[in-house]
Amino acid sequence: MHARDAPDATNAVAASDVTRRYGEEATAVDALRGVSLAVGMRELVAVMGPSGSGKSTLMHVLAGLDKPTQGSVQIAGVEITAMDDAALTRLRREHIGFVFQFFNLLPMLSAEENIVLPLAIAGEHADREWLEELLARTGLSQRRTHLPAELSGGEQQRCAVARALVHDPSLVLADEPSGNLDHANSDRLHEVFFRLAREYETAVVVVTHNRQLAARADRILMLEDGRLAAVASVDAIP
Repeated sequence: MHARDAPDATNAVAASDVTRRYGEEATAVDALRGVSLAVGMRELVAVMGPSGSGKSTLMHVLAGLDKPTQGSVQIAGVEITAMDDAALTRLRREHIGFVFQFFNLLPMLSAEENIVLPLAIAGEHADREWLEELLARTGLSQRRTHLPAELSGGEQQRCAVARALVHDPSLVLADEPSGNLDHANSDRLHEVFFRLAREYETAVVVVTHNRQLAARADRILMLEDGRLAAVASVDAIP
């Protein structure tokens, strides 16, 4: 990986007593209730929980895509809850990579063009050495000119992972990244995340139902009814 400017804090992301309420008075719903967490560099954290527990809301708040009703969020030591949209966009561009369950690749662009798209939109160019390493790490070196329709589901998701990493983020947020993959492709994607956290100066937060991925994480956090709690191991999850 090419050298990145050192982040301003030990934690890639930290949340303190975060609440997210939708609606008012009798119809109010608390999607998050006093959530606090901190994720350090080179740490892989899995967030698990039943549907409706607030996992997606948590990811949106950590990414600055949604503002907490109460509490604070810091990315690389920078408080983001009072930032305007322009400042948040710049911060996300510099520090955060996103991976979603659905690949969201543009069908008319090649794999390589999809990967470098975030940089192209920002008027920047990819670091060629880092791009080559990304393609090799994700097994796409020989598939770089192929359109998404010519790639397998696993290749498309690995393309989405490479796109999330192309700007060298300090934090990667992944929401059910292996949800649409078979067992073999899930295992390969999990290995990419594991190596990402171990070998690079990157923090990874993964929302997942996949117990195998969670078992490889440094920590497992369980979200229920908007409240977060640490879990000793995946075996402790019902």
